[in-house]
Parts: sequence; C-alpha cells; structure tokens
Amino acid sequence: MFGQGKVQRDFTYVDDIVEGVVRLTLGSAAPGAPLHELFNIGNHTPIDVLEFVRVLSSLLGREPQIDLLPMQPGDVMSTCADVTRLRERVGFEPSTSLRDGLSRFVDWYLPWSVQRR
Repeated sequence: MFGQGKVQRDFTYVDDIVEGVVRLTLGSAAPGAPLHELFNIGNHTPIDVLEFVRVLSSLLGREPQIDLLPMQPGDVMSTCADVTRLRERVGFEPSTSLRDGLSRFVDWYLPWSVQRR
C-alpha cells in the first residue's frame, strides 16, 4: 500500500454517482448555461486508504495482508471532490458513508461472486 496507508482518497458510493447524474440529466439547465458542463460528483470526504481496507476487511471477516510502501513518484497525498456546483445546480451532494457504501457493496458482491464460480 503506497504512502504507508496514509494516502487519502474520496471514495464515492456508486448509487450517489447515479443519483447525481440523474438529477443533472433531468434537471433544467440554468438560463444561459453552456450545453456541456463538468460536475464533480464525489463524496467530498477524504479517507485514509488504510481505513478503507480496514472497513472492507471487517465487513468481509478477513484479515488483510498489507505491505506498506513509500509514495509513488507523481502521486498526491489526498484527493477530494469539490461538489459546490453540483449542490448549487441540483441541491444534491453524495453522502453515503464509507461503511454504509462498502456494506451495501459486500451485500451485493458476495452472492454475485458465488453465482459466478
């Protein structure tokens, strides 16, 4: 795990992304707005990658095997979405917590992965 597990990322649950896209698609464009705009749809709450692994491993009931490594050249310590424009345009910002999102993912993934074997 690069950055000694202290690297922070802005993990966003897929349903929050879908909700943002749907609201932007169905919402009316602001008067005079360009036909194409970019919006950041992210959870805007950076979390240590090591914490992500700890939560996921606890939900799976498995102990992770982690090699802590230094930062990779060119990588950044933290990323975080700025959802100001999204919130202003459609009154929405992703809010699913890491634990809730990973729990829902595990609940979906485990039965699906068993069916694929």
